[in-house]
Amino acid sequence: MLDLLDDRAVESGDSANRLAEQILHEGLRTRNHPLIFFRGRASDDRRPGLAGTRLYVWHVIATVRESGGSIEEAAEYFRISPLQVKACVSYYAEFKDEIDGFAEEERAFGTRAQARAQREQEVLG
Repeated sequence: MLDLLDDRAVESGDSANRLAEQILHEGLRTRNHPLIFFRGRASDDRRPGLAGTRLYVWHVIATVRESGGSIEEAAEYFRISPLQVKACVSYYAEFKDEIDGFAEEERAFGTRAQARAQREQEVLG
């Protein structure tokens, strides 16, 4: 197991200790929230998502909020089951600050991308 950890650490450019910490962190969370998994390329940018979908937890939570708290409406919107939406709500209830931080980062990225596109459009006339 240590050889596998060392090999993966070399591939990712992380230290073995950092990678082991990340694996333990994610493993404990997914054990408590089995429909949630982590994805991302960079080890520092792995975010919780809904297993079997391309959705991040923050996507689902934002849609639940926009649906007036309706799990059924959010499930219908994404064409997933209410159980999957509830899994995201459960994860969010435990890690609210983290998920809110991811959502804010995404909103800020979107704002910057829109401004850049607008500037480019102005250049093109």
